[in-house]
Amino acid sequence: MCTKPAFACFLILIVLLTQGVGATAAEKRKGAAKTPEESEADYTRAIEQRTSDIMAVLKLQDAGKSNRVHDLIIAQYRGLRVWHDTNDAKLKALSRETTDTKEQNQIQTSLKIQHTNFISTLSRELPPDQVEAVKDKMTYGTVKVTYDAYCHMIPTLTDSEKAHILDLLKQGREEAMDGGSSQEKAAIFKKYKGKINNYLAAQGHDVEKDRKEWLAREKTKTKSD
Repeated sequence: MCTKPAFACFLILIVLLTQGVGATAAEKRKGAAKTPEESEADYTRAIEQRTSDIMAVLKLQDAGKSNRVHDLIIAQYRGLRVWHDTNDAKLKALSRETTDTKEQNQIQTSLKIQHTNFISTLSRELPPDQVEAVKDKMTYGTVKVTYDAYCHMIPTLTDSEKAHILDLLKQGREEAMDGGSSQEKAAIFKKYKGKINNYLAAQGHDVEKDRKEWLAREKTKTKSD
């Protein structure tokens, strides 16, 4: 269950799916152009902070393992930056200029290979529950927040519906882990939220009606408190 009040879960969900969560100050800062050295220093500080936050959750006691996991995560962040710097503009151009998706698929496959290699190497150092923790921290805990929000919003969800929602969110997490920015990660989860809403509609749920009723309930609770 959500550790925050249901309405707080909903507000967090709205932020996650519309504005993006977890953007660093360096990502948000707009102003005078920086030198390459300044940009690199900002980026290094940002990924060191993100990795430090992940390591704090893992609480690894073995110094050697801790160093290896730290370095794996840093390398993945840097590898993703290189991949996006190399391929984002190319993919955008290909999507405009051609209907031939072969080259696009090849580029996207290279990202999936990078993702798979990272998870495989990480899994040799960490048990499954800690690998899950790394995935969650790399995607700002969006799976739990969104899952809890759906459970609060639609209390009539069956166990099988809950399991399917969670499965779709975890699929989204795998993709969002490789996003080039917090905004891109949020957009990926928004896409999977659409899949969830379509699934729930097919199951007979009126998601929009449930959402409005939930908001009304939470507003009433807030006033009574």
